[in-house]
Amino acid sequence: MSVQENETEAETGQAPAPAPGPEIGAAPHPSSEPDGRDVVATAAEASALASPPLLVLETVARHLDDHGIGAGPIAWTRIGEGQSNVTFLLRRGDAEVVLRRGPRPPLPPSAHDMLREARIQRLLDAEGYPVAEILSTCEDPTLLGVPFYVMGYLRGDVITDELPERFDAPAQRARVADAAVDALARLHAIDVTAGPLSGFGRPEGYLERQVSRFRGLWGTVSRRELPLVDAVADRLAAALPATARPALVHGDFRLGNLMFTADAAPTVGAVLDWEMSTLGDPLADLGYLAATWSEPGSPATTMELSPVTRLEGFPDRAGLVERYASLTGADTSALPWYQALALWKSAIFSEAIYTRWRAGERPDDTSFAPRLETGVPQLLEVASGYLDLVPRATSV
Repeated sequence: MSVQENETEAETGQAPAPAPGPEIGAAPHPSSEPDGRDVVATAAEASALASPPLLVLETVARHLDDHGIGAGPIAWTRIGEGQSNVTFLLRRGDAEVVLRRGPRPPLPPSAHDMLREARIQRLLDAEGYPVAEILSTCEDPTLLGVPFYVMGYLRGDVITDELPERFDAPAQRARVADAAVDALARLHAIDVTAGPLSGFGRPEGYLERQVSRFRGLWGTVSRRELPLVDAVADRLAAALPATARPALVHGDFRLGNLMFTADAAPTVGAVLDWEMSTLGDPLADLGYLAATWSEPGSPATTMELSPVTRLEGFPDRAGLVERYASLTGADTSALPWYQALALWKSAIFSEAIYTRWRAGERPDDTSFAPRLETGVPQLLEVASGYLDLVPRATSV
């Protein structure tokens, strides 16, 4: 639920995580029993482990008590399939909440900033934008090893490879896509030139920083040579588009990060996973949404995390872009550049996942990381192909 002058995760190369939330047609079943590895009952048990747990139930109970959230023992279950941050559904008495935290330390500087992620959602809630309700934050890293926050649990559907029955008709599928694009356009319409949101990033030079910082990350996350990384970076840097206006950029805006309500008409109840949000070029979000959108006849990449959009009724990528342009008036002629940027960045943070998996740091990952041996080179190839479509006149 599945985030300024401070560096954001959008600019430091941490991997976005598939959105936390209940699976379609299935309800999470929390357990009151610790598993002894990720979840323990007491701080004493935590100190006896070679690797720190993710959740210490007595510690979390004290935090919840301090904020008047539920009463009694905690039942827990991990939700989502996050590659980066960790999300737990907690049930305690009548309270049903979600705790979100970063992975086990050590963490890269400024990465996995849960307090910043909570703050942006509070500010967006004040703007009337659909986000989770933030109930509490914890700045003290000594309690769970990292800061964390607690939010209200959202009931609804996150769409990846299945559709809720109420949406499983061509006309409804089209409305799902429309709702996603409308939510993106609404985000980018929020004024970020004044007020608290104006301090959430430096929109000037955003695209240039994205290219330079992600290029610099490759050598720190990879143990293999892939010449296309630098080749694509050179081409991106040589054709930087001019940003028409600043906006709040989500950084991982895709169908799998939207929670749809239980209404018959597709309605976005909340946009999830704000860890990579910052101020920048709104077309970066549109380029990412389009580049990771599955459409018939297109080779699937590892970043197409909602393959359901290949079904009849869903628009193709061009249809998404056309609707966004009609809602915002944006000039999307340079969008292939942004699509190339999205997949090139995705290749780099995916490589970090692949490297950790090869080093034995992701022993439970038997599906996503193994695919990255070939998946990362494919992302780079597709990114290069998008750059072939960039009009020469779009560079600054």
